[in-house]
Amino acid sequence: MNPLTRPARLAPGARVAVVAPSGPIPEERLQAGLDILRGWDLEPVVAPHVLDRHPSFDYLAGTDADRARDLQDAWCDPSVSAVLCARGGYGALRMVELLDWTAMRAAGPKVFVGYSDITTLHEAFAARMGLATLHGPMTAALDFLKNARAQEHLRTTLFAPEQVQVIASGGTALVPGRARGVTLGGCLSLLAADIGAPAVRTSARGGLLFLEDIGEETYRLDRYVTQLARAGWFEGVRGVVLGSWVDCDSYDTVRAMLLDRLGGLGVPVVEEFGFGHCDGALTIPFGAAAELDADTATLTLDVPALA
Repeated sequence: MNPLTRPARLAPGARVAVVAPSGPIPEERLQAGLDILRGWDLEPVVAPHVLDRHPSFDYLAGTDADRARDLQDAWCDPSVSAVLCARGGYGALRMVELLDWTAMRAAGPKVFVGYSDITTLHEAFAARMGLATLHGPMTAALDFLKNARAQEHLRTTLFAPEQVQVIASGGTALVPGRARGVTLGGCLSLLAADIGAPAVRTSARGGLLFLEDIGEETYRLDRYVTQLARAGWFEGVRGVVLGSWVDCDSYDTVRAMLLDRLGGLGVPVVEEFGFGHCDGALTIPFGAAAELDADTATLTLDVPALA
């Protein structure tokens, strides 16, 4: 696995588009997030359908076609330097095939930020465009709006990425050791859901795999990990980094299952790395060459996340 193309860092005054590829957005949270972006001297523009609700399914932010159009139009707008997701939820799986990936490739690299359900799009940008992305806080999500660490780590990554080239999580080693690879991953259930879909990666070979999830019982998490293992997704993986498991079963139970399923891979495994659905979530570049030190729970990027 080779490092992916890095988009350019942001400069003060940059125009950034906010889109909703998945779930619906409460307007007051959106406005609060836009205020934070303006405070960073960015110029946020809201895609036309961000506040839409699907006419039949209230878990979707508008129709599949409208959500896809918002993302594609934002990406293909030459005045836009970054596309930021407003929230996750569910829905990216439904619209990812509606995007014109040829047109988006022609528009060139841009910063893309999101997590949770946005995992599907991280994988699509990697597989279809060879583009590095940022697994980070979303504009209208409470864990971004109310947490200074999450805001500051994302802001620094966007504007001065060399200052966060070493990411120290405060986590601990489940399996000790050091490993080099290219970062990838996201929400465990979404990675499992992508198996067999068109134009997706078939393994994490050569990668440092980041995994987290929310609101899942342990047997479901076990099933997702086992499904990935049966599909050969862990073959050749160099290291595994585990994030948050908010609203899952007790962490001791989840931890025991993860150690049982992943401990035999023969690679370093770090837990509680501080990314995902947790308070103060760190921004993790995907598609970046890096070294993982499980014993100190640090990730050191070969070069800054953004060019």
